[in-house]
Amino acid sequence: MAAPTLPRHVTTTVLRPLGTPVPLGFLALAGAAFVTAGLQLGWAPPTERHAAAVVMIAFAFPLQLLASVLGFRARDTAFGTAMAVLAGSWLVQGGLLSVGPVPGARHVLGMFLLVTAASLLVPIAAAGTGKLAATAVIGCAALRLCASGIHELTGAPGWENTAGVIGLILTVAALYAAAAFALEDARHRPVLPVGRRGPRYDAVGEGIEPGERREL
Repeated sequence: MAAPTLPRHVTTTVLRPLGTPVPLGFLALAGAAFVTAGLQLGWAPPTERHAAAVVMIAFAFPLQLLASVLGFRARDTAFGTAMAVLAGSWLVQGGLLSVGPVPGARHVLGMFLLVTAASLLVPIAAAGTGKLAATAVIGCAALRLCASGIHELTGAPGWENTAGVIGLILTVAALYAAAAFALEDARHRPVLPVGRRGPRYDAVGEGIEPGERREL
């Protein structure tokens, strides 16, 4: 007589699907970058700096902070780190812009913007060439911060115009990347090229080889 089969303990892992936070973070970045570029290029008068500060603090900061949290939950450390750094930079810039010119604040802000630009090199290096579109957007944001920081330290108008032009390029790049990743996430296949190399990642960060399906 065969021995009775003992029931085995089965562990079931339930994954909660997460949509990609990349479009949210990049759309927030595009909005604030465009408004800032308008100020730097003279499209908006300096008297409207308080309105720009509201955009940075009430729009860009919370949305990019949320994108950062969702990015870390999706185990995308590079994206989460970049969004957190950018969210903090908008909060600082908006806070200083809202109170108007403060003696000595230009130098402090300039140093802060430069170190923030350097900080973005960390997520850029971590992301590598896996998603070239996302890496390009973060790299462009770092260049804008660098140019803005040099302008704050030197007061040279040429650097302000350079930062404004880079801000416009950043706006277009961020809008494109947001649309590309949103369409890819909605249709579960690439629609617009994002320069992806290697395995694609699903909403919870697990590697998926091309052609493989995974139910969540």
